[in-house]
Amino acid sequence: MIKAAVMGYGTIGSGVAEVLSVNRESIAAKAGEGIEIKYVLDLRDFPGDAIQDKVVHDVNIIAEDPEVTVVVETMGGVEPAYTFVKTMLEKGKHVTTSNKALVAEKGAELIALAKEKNVNFLFEASVGGGIPIIRSLNSSLTADEIEEITGILNGTTNYMMTKMAVDGLEFEDVLKDAQAKGYAEKDPSADVEGYDACRKIAILTSLVCGQQVDFHEIHTEGITKISASDMKYAKKMGRAIKLLASSRKTKDGYLAMVAPFLLSPDHPLYNVNDVFNAVFVHGNVLGDAMFYGSGAGKLPTASAVVADMVDIVKHRDRNIWVEWSSKKIKLADFKKAENAFFVRTSSGKEEIEQAFGGADYIDAGIAGERGFVTPVMPEEEFAEKSAKLEVLSVIRVGK
Repeated sequence: MIKAAVMGYGTIGSGVAEVLSVNRESIAAKAGEGIEIKYVLDLRDFPGDAIQDKVVHDVNIIAEDPEVTVVVETMGGVEPAYTFVKTMLEKGKHVTTSNKALVAEKGAELIALAKEKNVNFLFEASVGGGIPIIRSLNSSLTADEIEEITGILNGTTNYMMTKMAVDGLEFEDVLKDAQAKGYAEKDPSADVEGYDACRKIAILTSLVCGQQVDFHEIHTEGITKISASDMKYAKKMGRAIKLLASSRKTKDGYLAMVAPFLLSPDHPLYNVNDVFNAVFVHGNVLGDAMFYGSGAGKLPTASAVVADMVDIVKHRDRNIWVEWSSKKIKLADFKKAENAFFVRTSSGKEEIEQAFGGADYIDAGIAGERGFVTPVMPEEEFAEKSAKLEVLSVIRVGK
């Protein structure tokens, strides 16, 4: 029987315990032997919970117990998660995590340490929740050069965009609804400002290029400026607004961005709604592929964590190779990226024509403003031209 420990007994940690209990027999069959939680590390106690007698408050109890070979980290944040995970790897224990903040910032270092100690550091649940995108990149798609990854990587914002589109509500109203349903945190900034999706596309890009991508350098916009008026124009255009995290290989390097886009019905991500996530991948040999499913939530994310645990048990005597060095890669200049832009403005047609030399106008029946789509142009050129107008809103137009 494999002895495991769970560090952090919140939503995901408790989900891991539930998955291990509910699917105990099938997990044992797939792993080759059973997996049992010996310790749960948390600052709190959980009276009445089945795991209460396993709760410890000192990380060293886990670190110093030779029986524990697999450790799950579901604490969130960089510290103390980083220190605890590093300690476990140094002690020769395998680790799996759902913590995107930890992986985005310290992934390369922890992967290198795991290799040195001939153990494994796996993190499938850190990007797509229950969607197996990382394992696919590391095994199934290794014959390809991945030229593009574009994803809806945050279930909270996708739920909010869907709700705004269907019900015609304003941002603040759907945020309150998302918080009431437990989709959004009390402080929702990581989701609605795009930071969560930014870390996830940084992780995916690092895996694709094999080098460290600094998520701080990725141009990131959230959904806080999207309004019910924007949704009216989107409906008039027959498009949907989605928060996309994208990474594309160009002659100048990888171009990464997180921002809302207006997608047409023939775009593969157009019909991804509510709390679902999806990742679109284009390989130079494979062509197009789509990964779709529950990108968040207790059990879908816990399912991915437990899948890592099974993988670890099956490979507990050797390191599973992950190509991700600490050498930092220079990203392509975001300002050189070319897009078409949808603009809402209170400026007149003459000013629009003077600034852009032509545009496709959209009439959504909103008094006192105009909506139009620009020709495709570099970001820096658009910034210069749009500065001549009274701009109410800007959303990039997807292909």
